[in-house]
Amino acid sequence: MTAPPSSARHTARRLDAADPLAAWRREYAIPLDSEGRPWRYFCGHSLGLMPQGVPAAVEAMTAQWRDHAVDGHFKGPGAWLEFAEKQRPALARLVGAEPAEVVLMNALTVNLHLLLAGFYRPAGRRRQIVIEYGAFPSDRYAVSSQIQWHGLEPDAELIEIAPPPNRAPHGLDGLERYLAAHGDEVALVLWPGVQYLTGEAFDLGRVAERVHAAGAMICFDLAHAAGNVPLALSESGIDGAAWCSYKYLNGGPGALAGLFIHRRHHHEQQFRLGGWWGVDVAERFAMRPEFHPAPDARAWQISNPPIMTLAAQSVALGHFDTAGMEGLRDKSLSLTGFMEHLIDERLAGRVAIVTPRAPAERGAQLALRITQLGCKARDVQQALAGRGVIADFRMPDIIRLAPVPLYNTHEDVLDAVETLHAVLDER
Repeated sequence: MTAPPSSARHTARRLDAADPLAAWRREYAIPLDSEGRPWRYFCGHSLGLMPQGVPAAVEAMTAQWRDHAVDGHFKGPGAWLEFAEKQRPALARLVGAEPAEVVLMNALTVNLHLLLAGFYRPAGRRRQIVIEYGAFPSDRYAVSSQIQWHGLEPDAELIEIAPPPNRAPHGLDGLERYLAAHGDEVALVLWPGVQYLTGEAFDLGRVAERVHAAGAMICFDLAHAAGNVPLALSESGIDGAAWCSYKYLNGGPGALAGLFIHRRHHHEQQFRLGGWWGVDVAERFAMRPEFHPAPDARAWQISNPPIMTLAAQSVALGHFDTAGMEGLRDKSLSLTGFMEHLIDERLAGRVAIVTPRAPAERGAQLALRITQLGCKARDVQQALAGRGVIADFRMPDIIRLAPVPLYNTHEDVLDAVETLHAVLDER
């Protein structure tokens, strides 16, 4: 039996009243609709909301530029040469790494190219790069172009692992079967931490173990995993990873991306693309013609970081460091579990949940397929937006809803499902 709305409302408010992270919502700027009501915002998987402290953080850096000009690199509490370094410990804690293994730099696809330049080393029979079928297009473009860069053909060397028939989530069975049969042809696997369309989360350590057993390198795109699910990158044994900072990490549009290089690779002589900021800090201003790399992940840096962007994203990075991923994950599971329950109860036969049902196999997102006859997902998404529920649409029939634990509530979730119910009723 469908629970009466009043009962669900009571449950949502009870859960929100007991939420130990409830105060964080006030730290984020939630846009208002035309009647002054806050949006029910479920697009944090695409662009996170702005932390309230961002304007002051950016203004502090503009004041330093105004007051010190070039000396701002060395003077003031936010001296630019030290500012990026100060972010590394918090970033490392966020992704379960050592500070020496992480760095903030560039944008996501640039970092993926840098990872591939270092870890994709086709030789002999090992020429293939393996990705998941339906990967984010930018990942596929990067992989395809890197294969071509080596004078090889993507049609032959780019392998896409499709999910099992009649199953949207991938699982790892397909990848494991391919490695068992063709592992000696694989040079590198690029896999998602959380698959962007379905919201499926993967066990990084299990993937790394299987890939390394086949003799290949393993890198991850963590764009939808960083700040979403707990990570233990050092312990997982993966070779490298990259992620953006504008989704769950709330760093703002164009925020600097993250890079992880496992410590066992820091002193290898594998190929990496050099730039001034990758030089050992002790020699950076010696201006020598020879490249003497930094002794850790900083060797992969190309240029100095854009300080205004870094100032903005440092605010939310501090939020994560204080709130802690363990508590954020607990709330995330509560939010998605509540959403799943309401959808099953009220929208069965009209909406199908594509995201895995097992909580451990998903992040802070439910991907929904609109199955009601005569309803187009794009139209439904636009109707939701017209009523203040902000989700997104992906071809051909998927709506993604991501309840983010820093600023979404259980009552937001209830409002979203009730609004979706009303929109479908009208059609």
